[in-house]
Amino acid sequence: MNTITVTKFNNYVKNIFNAEELLHNINIVGEVFGVSFSKSATYFSIKDEESSLPCVCFYAELSGQFQEGEQVVVTGSPNFYTKSGRFNFVVSKVEKAGQGLLFQKFVELKEKLSREGLFDEAHKKKMPESIKRIGVVTSKEGAVIQDIKNVTWRRNPSIDIVLYDTKVQGNGAEFEIADGIRFFSEYDGVDAVIVARGGGSLDDLWAYNTETVARAAYECKKPLVSAVGHEVDFTIIDFVCDLRAPTPSAAAELLTKDTKNLGAALKREASRLSRLLEGYLADKTMLFSGTKNILISQMDDIVQQRRLRLHKLAQQASVKLESLLVQSDYALKLKLATLNKLNPLDILALGYAKIEQQGRNVGRLKELDLNKPIEINFVDGQIAIPTGEKR
Repeated sequence: MNTITVTKFNNYVKNIFNAEELLHNINIVGEVFGVSFSKSATYFSIKDEESSLPCVCFYAELSGQFQEGEQVVVTGSPNFYTKSGRFNFVVSKVEKAGQGLLFQKFVELKEKLSREGLFDEAHKKKMPESIKRIGVVTSKEGAVIQDIKNVTWRRNPSIDIVLYDTKVQGNGAEFEIADGIRFFSEYDGVDAVIVARGGGSLDDLWAYNTETVARAAYECKKPLVSAVGHEVDFTIIDFVCDLRAPTPSAAAELLTKDTKNLGAALKREASRLSRLLEGYLADKTMLFSGTKNILISQMDDIVQQRRLRLHKLAQQASVKLESLLVQSDYALKLKLATLNKLNPLDILALGYAKIEQQGRNVGRLKELDLNKPIEINFVDGQIAIPTGEKR
């Protein structure tokens, strides 16, 4: 009879588990029971209608993700402990049952819509500067619509809120939400739209992860804000909408301006503008004064230069005028001297006489009429004598 040791047998069994690749990193679904904790590990089992499986988890951060009676999917590999001869399934990941499938569907739809361009920034619409009416797609029951109203009206009581009542989870919720988005898309009475609900599990929020809602959001003609769940929750509609708010209350804040602070802000802005204007006027006054002084100085220089130039020109003109007068006086005296030489009186003073007959000068004998008297003009007088025979 052949025998082997316990250690050899246990090692043989362990090697069988280690060598089988199909047993590594597998997913198993079952109900949690028998949870216990140690310093280094969490021990529990999962079961179905017929069997149970002992599990151990060495990751402390996973211990709070499951509890007694929950359906979970554990991911890990089997391990046979040779020293104690015990079998355990070593867990590396824990998810609620159905969560893994839903998340996979979420990832697949997100990748599909991203490839089609539904998340592109180029399609995002800007929020209006002035908002008078907000459309809200959510349930009329619960705290969400009340939170939006309270925040909006506390900040600006003049804003109207129009509610489109819908389911926020469960059968048919996605179609009601999409209808609400389409209604406000064509309704001219609102300036922006909020799609909102409170927090919850992936299953609770699933209506907002559907293609129906995503495409309605993408086709919406109005600026659309997603306010689904809490800050840590992300849904497909968050990526499609023009703006994501971490909570419904935050969405109301993003779309409203606090009128209580508006008056103080306006006063601060008016004061700031007044200071800027005073500074601007002071700068311009100084600039004007400096420019004026420069211009006056330049004008004084120009006037002085022109005065000196004019004085110089006057002196030059005076010299030229004096020279011209001297020349003119000399020429005049020369002409007077010439005229004096031609003056008959001067000629008569030399002993000559001027003969006239009946007011006519007689310069030749043949011009003389012997039958008429003649007049002889001397420098100091004249005499008249009868004529006689020519000789």
